[in-house]
Amino acid sequence: MTVQLKIQYLKHYQSNWERLHYKHQDDSGFDLRAAISDTLILKAHEIKLIPCGIKIEISHNNETPYFYELQIRARSGLAAKHGIGVANGPGTVDFGYRGEIMVPLINFSDNDFTIEPGDRIAQGIICPVIQALITTTDCVSDNSERGNGGFGSTGCQ
Repeated sequence: MTVQLKIQYLKHYQSNWERLHYKHQDDSGFDLRAAISDTLILKAHEIKLIPCGIKIEISHNNETPYFYELQIRARSGLAAKHGIGVANGPGTVDFGYRGEIMVPLINFSDNDFTIEPGDRIAQGIICPVIQALITTTDCVSDNSERGNGGFGSTGCQ
């Protein structure tokens, strides 16, 4: 299945930065960049909304029963080496959103982190979205093996 992702590059997305693409044929995601004009310091334990300098439009094929979303996820290297993540990770960009893509980065570490213009700060992944038929009921069945078992109910490890 092929999904078309149309990208509009905004003025603050520099022409010398790579355009969005998959680095390898089997990659799930593509890198999103910090479309900032000056160095930015993400202080320890701080959250900042970082512009990516793009707008998107995801195609919809009427032959499929679902739409798509852009999920914004942390880059594993930034997370593992520097404690940098996506505050609402994964973040969701809904199918119909047409504004600039922004990433709420969070610094989980005790050290300030420097973001330079054009740095790769997150990754985007296109995922199908299936909407549920939402109904109201007076009683939810308890005919599952798990039942009411919640956090920790399947064991301690």
